[in-house]
Amino acid sequence: MASQPQRDAVGTLDGMARGDPGLFGPDSVTWRVHAAPAMLIGGLRALLVQALHPLAMAGVHQHSDYRDNPWGRLRRTSEYVLATTYGDTATAERAGAVVQAVHRRVTGIDPVTGRTYRADDPELLAWVHNVEVHSFLAAYRRYGGSLPAAEADQYVREMTSAAELVGLGASDVPATLADLRAYLAGVDGLAVTPWAKDAMGLVLSPPMPLPLKPLWAIPGAAAVGLIPRRLRALYGIPVVPPADVPVRVAAFGLFRALGLVLPGAPQVREARARVRAA
Repeated sequence: MASQPQRDAVGTLDGMARGDPGLFGPDSVTWRVHAAPAMLIGGLRALLVQALHPLAMAGVHQHSDYRDNPWGRLRRTSEYVLATTYGDTATAERAGAVVQAVHRRVTGIDPVTGRTYRADDPELLAWVHNVEVHSFLAAYRRYGGSLPAAEADQYVREMTSAAELVGLGASDVPATLADLRAYLAGVDGLAVTPWAKDAMGLVLSPPMPLPLKPLWAIPGAAAVGLIPRRLRALYGIPVVPPADVPVRVAAFGLFRALGLVLPGAPQVREARARVRAA
């Protein structure tokens, strides 16, 4: 996608319907939350929590190249979130259709539990969706900005549209933060499988030049700090409350520095331009 939107002869911007705000639009809480640098922390936290579901992690391990190409997987996930958040309606629906097609091919048996799985199972889809929504919201509220309870509920409700893209119904996922928390508290059978441990290692210490590792440690530590105590205990990660303070200071400093030297995501700028052009 071009960094500067260009209007074509049929009134579109970068091939997108001019004026179409997509699934959410500029007045949504979702546009605000997903434009924040704290999304990185939320994404890492989501990966760590999602990996605790043995069937979800078995599907990733057996059908993904995350070990050989962790940066590629992270990039594809980020691009999907940006496309479905800031793309026009057709772009979001195409992205969802691609994911559904992939999910239909992902089936197998989890050797840890002996249970069969399929990626388009509504229960697995709901788990991945709900953890992602809660993680993005938790990261934004801790590191992105203030979000009153009513707007937090609005974000959860808006994200039911994202659930529909992957084949769920809006009624299949929570529409309030209280219901989302109740769902997550009621999920049983979470465990640290060997592949979950492997995924944790890649999330917190991916392959990168040595000088960059201290920088990556900041969002990694912030993501771990957002994981509930009972789930940290599964990973064997100690809870050290005093450590949260320097992590928060370092994370705020890092994001402030990045905001001064890096522009926002081009998809966000293009979406705003597309809507203004209407």
